[in-house]
Amino acid sequence: MANEKKIKINLIEIYPVIKDKIDNGGNVQLPITGISMRPLLRAGRDTVELVKCESPKKGDIIFYLRDNGQFVLHRIVGTDENGFVLCGDNQWYLERGVKNKHIIAVVKSITRKGKIIEATNPLYKAYSNIWMAAMPIRKYILKATRKLKTIVYNALVKLGFIKKSP
Repeated sequence: MANEKKIKINLIEIYPVIKDKIDNGGNVQLPITGISMRPLLRAGRDTVELVKCESPKKGDIIFYLRDNGQFVLHRIVGTDENGFVLCGDNQWYLERGVKNKHIIAVVKSITRKGKIIEATNPLYKAYSNIWMAAMPIRKYILKATRKLKTIVYNALVKLGFIKKSP
C-alpha cells in the first residue's frame, strides 16, 4: 500500500502483547534490526515469524530477553552447565548462561522479498549446520570478509564508480 504509514515502536512497549500472543499459541512477525545475524538475516529486508519454543535445540534461532532488558535474536550453538550457548551468525564470541526463562520464542520462518523460508527447509538447515561447524574459524572468516569488502569499496571509490560515504 503506497500510503501506508510506518511507525517505530520500542519492543519493550509491545512486549506484553507479543508474549501473550506467543504463550497462547499464536505467532508474531517481527522485522529484523541490527547486524548480528548477517549474512542470513538483514535489517530492512527480512522478517521472522516467531512461535512458542517448547524445547529449544542446537541450531534454533531464538528471540530472548537478556537480564539487562535487551531483546536479542541469536542462534543456539550448544549448551553447558549454565544453560544455552548462543552466538549471532555475524559474531564469533559466545554468550553463555541463557536459560529457558529468557527465551520468548523461536524462529519458525524467515520472509525475504515475499518468499517464506521455513526453519525446516533442508537448505536452511545445511546453512545452519555449516555455519555452526565453522565456529572455530568464524572469527577469521568474518575478519577476512570485512577486510575484502573494505578493499573492494576503496577500489571502487578510487576508480570513481561510487562516491565515498560520509
